[in-house]
This record gives sequence, structure tokens and C-alpha cells, in this order.
Amino acid sequence: MKKLLLASVAGTMVAAAAHAEDIKMGIGVGATGPLESIAPAIQKGAETAMKEVGDSGKLLDGTTVTPVVYDTTCTDAAAAVAAAERVVTAEGVKGIMGGMCSGETIATLERVAVPNGVVMISPSATSPALSTIDDKGFFFRTSPSDARQGEVMADIVLERGVQSVAVTYTNNDYGKGLADSFANSYKEKGGSVTMVAAHDDGKADYSAEVAALAAAGGDALVVAGYADQGGSGIIQGALDTGAFSTFVLPDGMVNTTLADKFGTQLETSFGQNPSAEGEGHDKFAELAKSAGFDGTSAYAGEAYDASALMLLAMQAAKTTDPKVWKDKVMEVANAPGEKIYPGELAKALELIAAGTDVDYVGATSVELVEPGESAGVYREVDFKGGKLNVVGFR
Repeated sequence: MKKLLLASVAGTMVAAAAHAEDIKMGIGVGATGPLESIAPAIQKGAETAMKEVGDSGKLLDGTTVTPVVYDTTCTDAAAAVAAAERVVTAEGVKGIMGGMCSGETIATLERVAVPNGVVMISPSATSPALSTIDDKGFFFRTSPSDARQGEVMADIVLERGVQSVAVTYTNNDYGKGLADSFANSYKEKGGSVTMVAAHDDGKADYSAEVAALAAAGGDALVVAGYADQGGSGIIQGALDTGAFSTFVLPDGMVNTTLADKFGTQLETSFGQNPSAEGEGHDKFAELAKSAGFDGTSAYAGEAYDASALMLLAMQAAKTTDPKVWKDKVMEVANAPGEKIYPGELAKALELIAAGTDVDYVGATSVELVEPGESAGVYREVDFKGGKLNVVGFR
């Protein structure tokens, strides 16, 4: 009897081992480019979820997870596409956490992900264009569309008594989409927009752009750009000439490096970026601290959530094939089901394997709406005292 039992156990172990895989998951971040200062925390957020699942041994009969990181550059679409093609064709990744910026995400989605049947979940690509793109069900994002951010920003600006603004935006899909969304919403709500103009990143001198914005005037200058690139250059030029002293700063500009650079010169400036509060946010912050990175850094929580959703969807679909598990992402992300927070991915895998529904809350209060994007929670910030301060959520 004992021999039969041992044989049965051994057979079960062999069967389980036969189903286990060592899967690779892509992580596409702008390690170089205009958002390189926040890329490390985004990468760490994604890796933390992958490690948590892999270490648990509970994904699909012991399937392990190996991250494959590549540089999207954030703004060079051709480079992003080439790098994504490599990890898809040569490495055989089963999904991509990324990209970071909208333009390169659109290019990679259209030229690599959809043709090869690979799911992408971006933590930070926010262009409204991604809501209507023909993605064949292979694209999701854990950050909300800038159509929503534009409305939130308009409300914040008006509530702070700013009745007229000039707007400058980085000359790409992200910048234009956000600038248009904000300007339209702001004007509908009664504000006055004196000028909307693009700026190019990578320039040494922005005096011409600042001069045109100063001539148009306004109570404040909206800078829909990047803190590590032209957005910072625009602010420097405006401060040097006294053209503007108050800046409205959306997500690409909400960065501690900006506070470090300009200090109290941003005393009256403010802005917002996607984020959340509550139990999930706090648990992720602790998880990140243990892993040695800042969990409050922009889009780090969204990156953890993007990776978690992909792996939980695989468990729900009982396969690592992205052509199949893509149809389970919305299911594991939303109610009904037992709520799942950061650090509870092993528990989620067990529940799903037992046939129990889960409602993934994650680090950013995940709630996905069609066509697979976040409903959106934003934190309002200011820069009083030369620091980046959270003043509320909406």
C-alpha cells in the first residue's frame, strides 16, 4: 500500500513538472530618454510582481517567471520597435509590461504586439489615441487616458483661481493629446487659453518658445512635457526672464527631480498625476521599501499592477498563451471576487486555481473599463517649500 502511495505521489509530481514552464516576460522602459529618472522604479515595480509570482510556485503548476528588460528610449519609435521585436522573436516573451511613452507604445503595439499576438499592458502610456486604436484585444493600460487627465487638470486650475493660461507641450502623441484635452475642457469650464504651442525636446535654448508664450500672456503656464527634457528647459527659460512664475504640471512633469532642480522657485506651482490612496497604495509602498525602491515614484504602482494582471490572467486561462489569456485580464481586474492587494499574489493564484473569482485592487485601485484601461484616480500635488507634496486625491 505504501509503495502504491509513493508511486501515486511520484506520478503526480512528474505530471506537475511536465506542465511547469520557465516563461519570459518583457519589461519595456525608457531607460534612456526624457523619463529616464522614473524608469528604474517602474522597472522595479514590474519585477517585484513577477518575482512574487515566480517565488510562490503557484502559477500553473510551478511555472517560473524571468523578466527580460529592454530600453524603449521613450521617444524613438524605431528603436522601441526593434527592441520589442527582439524580445518577442528571440526571447519568446509571453507578454510585455510597457511601453512607457505613448508614441513608442503605439508603434510597438501596431508593428510587433498585434502581428505576433503578444499582450502589452502599459503603466504610463496615456494618449487618448490608445483608446480607439485597433489593438485586437492585445492592449491594456493601468494608467488612465489623458482625456480624463485633461478634465481633472482643468478643474484643479480653475479651483485655484487661475483664469487664463498659456500651454506648451512636448511635440509628440502624449503632449498633443494632453494639451488638446486640457485646453478644450478648460475653455468649456470658463477658462481662457492664450496660446497652445509645441516645443521640441533636446534643445539647449528655449528662449524663442518662452518669448512667444510670454507675449501671449496668462496667469500661469501649463507645461505638458517631460521633467528630464524640454519641459524643464521651458521652466528654466520662463524663470530666467520672469515670463511666468506659476506652472501647471501634469504627470510627465511631476517628479522629485524637478523639485530638486528648482526648489522654492516652484512655490506657487502645482499639478497632478495618476495615483491612488488607501490600503493597496500603503501595502505597495511597504513592499517597495523592502525591495529597495520608492513605491511612490510615478507609475511604479501601475507597473506592479500591469505585471500582476498578466500573470493572474494566465492562471485564470490555464495557459501562458497570450492569444488566450488576454480574454481573462478584465475578469481578474474587476468585481465580483475577493479583493487582492499587493503582496497577496500567491493567495490570488490559489483562489483562481480553486475556481474562486478575484477582484484585483492592487497598488492603484485597479478598475478597468472598456477598452481595457484604468478608470483613473489622480493625486493633486504642489511644490511648496521646494518639495513635491501630495495635497489630495480625486
